[in-house]
Amino acid sequence: MNITLITVGKTTFGFIKEGMAMYEKRIGRYLSYTRVEIPALQGTASLSHDEIKEKEGELILKKIRPGDRVVLLDEKGRRFTSVAWAAHLGKMIDTGTRSLVFVIGGAYGFSDRVKEAASELVSLSDMTFSHQIIRLFFEEQLYRAFTILKGEPYHNE
Repeated sequence: MNITLITVGKTTFGFIKEGMAMYEKRIGRYLSYTRVEIPALQGTASLSHDEIKEKEGELILKKIRPGDRVVLLDEKGRRFTSVAWAAHLGKMIDTGTRSLVFVIGGAYGFSDRVKEAASELVSLSDMTFSHQIIRLFFEEQLYRAFTILKGEPYHNE
């Protein structure tokens, strides 16, 4: 099983980079994990939000391979508790998904073409977070899910 996180824009805050490095190392004990950062678009002042979503969508779709199961991290997605998320992730792994790709889009969300390529949308919260901080939150929840699945003492109920 391979898991990839695709993000739009670079991670610039040092404390987020440090936290992500820590969780990426921890996640790597369970499976192959990769993060792919797509550079933010330049010169977008004259573009509409839909045009920006389309251009970002083209870049995202170039990173997705045939056979990837694509999950968009989106505020309109399905919400889980940490335990339910772990069970859902476990089912995806157990059903033979070989490559799981999570995507955090840009500030205006996803184009219709990216949504069509996705098998589901998942929300990490009812609140809105910056696109940088949500990367750290996602990686922490991914790590937490693996510890729950393995019965390791990280998550407390």
